[in-house]
Amino acid sequence: MVKEVVGEANDDHYLKAKAMLTTAKGNLKLGGVGRKAMEFGEGLPAVDRDALSEIALNFYETARILFSAGSVTDTLVSVVDLAVATIEGCDFAGIFLIEGDVVTTPVHTDPIVVEVDALQHQVSEGPCLDAIAHRLVFYADDLDNDLRWPHFAPHATTAGIRSVLALPLAANSHLGALNLYAHYPAAFGVVDRAKAAILASLASLALTVAQSHEDEERRADNLHAALASRETIGEALGILMERERITAGQAFEILRRASQHLNIKLREVAQNLVNTGEDPDTGTSRSR
Repeated sequence: MVKEVVGEANDDHYLKAKAMLTTAKGNLKLGGVGRKAMEFGEGLPAVDRDALSEIALNFYETARILFSAGSVTDTLVSVVDLAVATIEGCDFAGIFLIEGDVVTTPVHTDPIVVEVDALQHQVSEGPCLDAIAHRLVFYADDLDNDLRWPHFAPHATTAGIRSVLALPLAANSHLGALNLYAHYPAAFGVVDRAKAAILASLASLALTVAQSHEDEERRADNLHAALASRETIGEALGILMERERITAGQAFEILRRASQHLNIKLREVAQNLVNTGEDPDTGTSRSR
């Protein structure tokens, strides 16, 4: 089920997300939300106005959930959950991501997604692979009579899939596709395809923000680790200098030799000295 998200993140990442969301609204060219949707809906038949209002509301709710998801993994899970929950014709959803030269399916709503994705890998063809390769949306209205993928389509229909909608994703340097599957032919109407396009566009933006957030956290963790390591090494040097009556350079040489002899990192040698008080094992005896 889609996670219920309360409130808005009050940090730089949320502000960045809002800025990117503003750009997304302009790029989607769907008339915006709220007042804009009503303006564009004036003069349209009631059915069309209802569809436009539904798309506008879907835009807002999708953005609210995706940009509040948090981590990359949580964002990916929210994307496929939203696909099944908000796109009427979608029975199953999954995401292809390219990691190096490997295409993976990190999240899916049903095991059949993994099965159908594996079929595309095995026969080296299919709408999802084409969506990634060409950066275009590929829609198979009915795989039973679709001639574009002669090897994939028969296997997919045997597995119970008749309609596929594959939309490209792009987040930072990562490429992928949002893949929607249905048991029935002609499952994805005009409104469903519009919702899917919104979801894919916002998913790309939300993934970019989530990845940037995780990258910043990783850099901060590395910095903290480096500072802690430097402090530990400094403390170990002080212990050796006082104990052995040697210079800082000589103390560092002891740690370096012990690191090579024990085949462990120098900071681990220093940490052991600080924790236990035992002289580092350099493999040779030292005269006091």
